[in-house]
Amino acid sequence: MLDEAAHIGATVADARLAAADSAFEAEVIVVDDGSTDGSGEAAAAAGARVVSQRNRGRLEARRSGLHAAAGEYVLLLDSRVRIHPGALAFVAAHLDEGRVWNAHVEIDSEGNAYARFWDVVAALAFARYFDEPRTTSFGPDDFDAFPKGTTCFFAPRALLAEAYEACASRYADPRHANDDTPLIRWLASRERIWISPQFGCTYRARTSLSAFVRHAFHRGIVFLDGHGRRESRYRPVVFAFYPLSVLSVGLAVVWWPVVPTLAVLLFAAAASAALAKRRPLPDVVAFAALAPVYAVAHGLGMWRALALPRR
Repeated sequence: MLDEAAHIGATVADARLAAADSAFEAEVIVVDDGSTDGSGEAAAAAGARVVSQRNRGRLEARRSGLHAAAGEYVLLLDSRVRIHPGALAFVAAHLDEGRVWNAHVEIDSEGNAYARFWDVVAALAFARYFDEPRTTSFGPDDFDAFPKGTTCFFAPRALLAEAYEACASRYADPRHANDDTPLIRWLASRERIWISPQFGCTYRARTSLSAFVRHAFHRGIVFLDGHGRRESRYRPVVFAFYPLSVLSVGLAVVWWPVVPTLAVLLFAAAASAALAKRRPLPDVVAFAALAPVYAVAHGLGMWRALALPRR
């Protein structure tokens, strides 16, 4: 958690409610990753045990929380996420099916164009699941077809600790590390990952253009760390991006009058993709308008990643 005083109280309260509604005896641990806005105090006031550290990024914050935990199972939960009341009760009743659960994430998009953008991205990228949400599981073979992330993630503590030891970032600074894809891929190679609408949560997206751009830039950095690996189906995309982006910029410099036309074409392509999913008009407009912004910021992040010191 970094500077999330506005959200952390509700996150802790919902986590405690979900635990109380289940068969689990739980302690809520919040890692304050160098916050400067009183997030740690807000978490403590909500009833959490707070572990403080200097800012080291989400990967190391979760590792610190894992080391502080003592239970048989661990629920990783982001500060912008509110777990649904019956989510942990559902998992507790289905541990005989699987021990590792990735939450079904609903994005609170009411009045937020940036949230609508992410909602459409998820629907397009993981259509295999979101076209028919159901209780199911995935493994290494279909790993990239399903939504996943440590936003809200349940697993045995010992297994999760082993995964953290096995998965190292390629960056020297852990704040730039991909904090979920390599970790969950490693887990999927040991046990199938389960997902269900009944194990759900709600994500509150950022609400300003500057925050959206910073997030997109960071996602470009971590995308290289998570998918520039031979096991990812996106690896060819990663390697093709660099020469194609150089070519695109070169063409734009030489034939700059075509840049507005290309932007219009990208807008139209994004709108068509959203319409094909029968998304409501506000979703279509938000996705189409923000797609060029996201593409540029994400691409710059991928280029920035090449210059970061490696381990």
